Amino acid sequence: MVTAGFQHTPVMLERCVELLSPALVHPGALAIDATLGMGGHTQALLSAHPHSRVVGIDRDAEAISLACERLSGAGDRFVAHHATYDDLGGALATVGAQRADAILFDLGVSSLQIDTADRGFSYAQDAPLDMRMNREDAVTAASLLATQSEDELARILHVYGEERYARKIARSIVRRRDSEPIERSSQLVDLVRACIPAATRTPGSNPAKRTFQALRIAVNGELDVLEKALVAAIDTVRVGGRIVVLSYHSLEDRIVKHAFAVGTTIGVPPGMPVVPDDAQPYLRLLTKGAEKASAAQIDVNSRAKSVRLRAVERTRELPRRVA
Repeated sequence: MVTAGFQHTPVMLERCVELLSPALVHPGALAIDATLGMGGHTQALLSAHPHSRVVGIDRDAEAISLACERLSGAGDRFVAHHATYDDLGGALATVGAQRADAILFDLGVSSLQIDTADRGFSYAQDAPLDMRMNREDAVTAASLLATQSEDELARILHVYGEERYARKIARSIVRRRDSEPIERSSQLVDLVRACIPAATRTPGSNPAKRTFQALRIAVNGELDVLEKALVAAIDTVRVGGRIVVLSYHSLEDRIVKHAFAVGTTIGVPPGMPVVPDDAQPYLRLLTKGAEKASAAQIDVNSRAKSVRLRAVERTRELPRRVA
């Protein structure tokens, strides 16, 4: 059973605090930790800025419970909001605010979820194929494998996992479920391993990694939520406020890169002598491309190996698109 003493090292913690801090220096500043998890980033922000507040969002009720216990010393400076991370409007409403000063997204599966065996996120431990970030949701990885067509399974594995052998794996899943349900992670790992030629496997990497990623994304609707969340973040952060996003695979990073590129680009054809105010960029990049974790950080936390950090500052007002 996981307790509030569960140890984890937040990814790129010092860099996240450094990037968000200029927006949190004034008394009463409000940050939203849109992916609360175990509360490590929130704890650091509250410590660095004693006069600030943080609203933490998480769809995982267990994570909220543990984070609230961990952050109990913050009193009313910390408030939790049980929702998907695109519900920034709901997070603001919990503290009666109209705008946030800083917003942080640490995407993907949390340390709590992947290290808790019975959640079924890990291909390294045998467990029921669950993968729900919110256990109140109806669809599990097992139910998805049991009900989707071969074509849809192949699409999920190809699009969300960028799996080269998506069609072969999907066909094998459909054949196998006719004789026995695929309900445990060990069953799926063995099935995928049999579909991927040994000569094409990456040394030291589990061949089921991409399949598990794809199913997790599909079960939780992660990419749809991310697209909505970025729109909401840009709409709700104040001018001068900052957004930091940590992503862990190319699909997430591509969405983040595009959203930030749109906001940092002049919205008129090249060569126009005068750029109207409403065509000026509304975001300013704070990072040059995507920053990666240092070797020292990766040694402390292996999850940091794949991280890509991007950050922006809001530079002007826009008509609000999100209530």
